[in-house]
Amino acid sequence: QVQLVESGGGLVQPGGSLRLSCAASGSILRIADMGWYRQAPGKQRELVATITNGGSTNYADSVKGRFTISGDNAKNMVYLQMNSLKPEDTASYYCNAYVKVRYSGSWYTYWGQGTQVTVSS
Repeated sequence: QVQLVESGGGLVQPGGSLRLSCAASGSILRIADMGWYRQAPGKQRELVATITNGGSTNYADSVKGRFTISGDNAKNMVYLQMNSLKPEDTASYYCNAYVKVRYSGSWYTYWGQGTQVTVSS
C-alpha cells in the first residue's frame, strides 16, 4: 500500500503565508506526478497545483503568482508554499500522487487525508 501524509495547515491572517508538506511512503516503485487539491465546504474538490517528476508545474488561475509547488523526488515529497493568502483560500487541502506500485507494477492514484487551511482575521 501507499500512504500520503500532509502537514503544515493551520490558521493564518489574510496576507499571510503557510507551507504545506506531503510525504509519500509505502510500496512505491515510481511517482509520475504529485499535486495539491482543495475543497471548501459546499464546493467540489478543485486542482490547486501539480508537479511532474521532471519538474513541470501547473497551477489553477486563482493561485498563480501566490502559490509555489515544489518536489523532492528522492524523498517522495511535495510542498506547497502559499503566500498572500486570502479568505477564499480557506479549504481542506489534499495531496495527490500517481504512483507505480512495487507489488504489481500497476499505476494508481492515491490521496492524503487532508489538512485544513483557514484564512481569517
